[in-house]
Amino acid sequence: MIKKERVGTVVSNKMQKTIVVAVENSYKIPLYSKFKLYTKRYLAHDEFNECNIGDQVIVEETRPLSRRKRWVLKKILNKESSSN
Repeated sequence: MIKKERVGTVVSNKMQKTIVVAVENSYKIPLYSKFKLYTKRYLAHDEFNECNIGDQVIVEETRPLSRRKRWVLKKILNKESSSN
């Protein structure tokens, strides 16, 4: 079985071992020949709390871990440089 993967941006890491990843997709509206952009948010498991807001990540589908959490962090692509 091939597991689904999504590439997105971390928009929240306030929960323990959980991140919120925003994934952007687009589809074409045939009548107007324009593209509509929409964003979907996924809750993903981050075992070691290593992600920060703004990081580009890959998440992978897994078994249900809680009520809304069905994805797990696979890889961090780009770390956001934090200058706080």
